[in-house]
Amino acid sequence: MAGLAVFLGAALGFAAVRFKVQEDPIVEQIDAILPQTQCGQCGFPGCKPYATAIANGEAEINQCPPGGEDGIHKLAELLGVEFKPLNAEHGEPKPKSVAIIDEATCIGCTLCIQACPVDAILGAAKQMHTVIAQECTGCELCIAPCPVDCISMVTIKEDLATWKWKYPVVQMKAAS
Repeated sequence: MAGLAVFLGAALGFAAVRFKVQEDPIVEQIDAILPQTQCGQCGFPGCKPYATAIANGEAEINQCPPGGEDGIHKLAELLGVEFKPLNAEHGEPKPKSVAIIDEATCIGCTLCIQACPVDAILGAAKQMHTVIAQECTGCELCIAPCPVDCISMVTIKEDLATWKWKYPVVQMKAAS
């Protein structure tokens, strides 16, 4: 039995290396620019499908409200295309926010858990739910399915703990 397990493991390992699917590197670069909110405002189910559509020429670079103007500039630069202002049809950029559940009102229906694309909500059926703030992307997809309206969005204030560089840091090579 152990010999068979070792053989099958080796066969699977060989197959994984031999038949590895190479992804388009431009899709990965586009996906790295997108905000990873998985909100669907762009008309696609997440950031990766939107990145794929951009790379295939099936979507414009200006459909991501969470990415804002800065994201569109980065995409235009990466792809060597002209900047286009954000398409208002997909929404307007909003400040970074996080979902908060009023735990006294929550009935534990689990509808918000099912709606969350990043698994940032914890709870069980008929038990109080809570949001893992560090995981929440602020996509607001949990608000609509809540039957008791116990979820609200709170804007994250920029301070030392939440502040991020707006532009990537370029490391310089030391002169030798």
